[in-house]
Amino acid sequence: MTPLAKRIARWPKAELHLHLEGSIRPATLRELAARHRQPLDAETAAALYRYRDFRGFLNAFKRITALLRTPDDYALITRRLTEELMAQNVIYAEVIVSAGVMLRRQQDVEANFAAICEATRPAARRGLRLAWSFDAVRQFGLGHIWSVARLATQLRPYGVVAFGVGGDETALPTRALQPVYEFVAAHGLHRLIHAGEIGPPRAVREAVEWLGCERIGHGIAALRDPRLQALLIERGVVLELCPTSNLRTGALARQLRRRSADLSDHPLPEFFRAGIPVVLATDDPALFETTLVREYEQAARLGLTAGELRRLAATSFHAAFLPERARRAMLRRMQAVG
Repeated sequence: MTPLAKRIARWPKAELHLHLEGSIRPATLRELAARHRQPLDAETAAALYRYRDFRGFLNAFKRITALLRTPDDYALITRRLTEELMAQNVIYAEVIVSAGVMLRRQQDVEANFAAICEATRPAARRGLRLAWSFDAVRQFGLGHIWSVARLATQLRPYGVVAFGVGGDETALPTRALQPVYEFVAAHGLHRLIHAGEIGPPRAVREAVEWLGCERIGHGIAALRDPRLQALLIERGVVLELCPTSNLRTGALARQLRRRSADLSDHPLPEFFRAGIPVVLATDDPALFETTLVREYEQAARLGLTAGELRRLAATSFHAAFLPERARRAMLRRMQAVG
């Protein structure tokens, strides 16, 4: 670990864009396969994590999560995720649960979520606070999205703080989602969406203006639209930026309309210094072979100073869906570590 990484690892941190199912490391995948009597050798498991583009990533996600079949499976991956978070001194995380995928596979979402919550208890006793966002899949249709929204509101008393929609950004017009987002907001949930990852700037603007989204997953399409950048600043809408993800899926290259892109092309420094609220996250850390500490190292390679990294880390607490008293306490913990 580099000296900078050691410094960052000491900071109490928050992460706000993290898919539970995207945290399954190859060793855990092999353990799941053994449970279900589907032997999986190390090389075959590792091959599932190799892909070349966004479609390949989605296929990898589908194949890896196909081994999640029971509440005990979800409990296992939750325990492993909490161990990783605590090892990095993450003290708060809002974790995305693919409730829509569970429904698609005709699983009992409530039983799976109960197992997930139970699995967090040891970590909670050690100081890790978790909250949950239920995610629907856009291409599965409006009826599916409504089903996930209703489940999210029903499970709000158990730690679900937000509702979001992921998947193919072009599969449904944003206007069609407006009643769903009004419904979840009326029931006290925060509003998230994946937009402007591979979709156009318009997708981000519509999510802000029509759906009232408070944070946008990725939103890197804003690099192509200065007026959209101004809107994000004016409304205080936060972009959840995941640099390694954007490089590995080819999303950044698509936004730049190039065949390829590298880290120096990422708009994180431009957005941050322009005053757009941004936070740093891992997205699917196992599939992108990253950690939150490594994402901060990436930000440093992009030219952010140590002071700027600290401000970036503080923004994650400011943007979190936390009670104000808890937010202040976490910020004090971060500020106490030099």
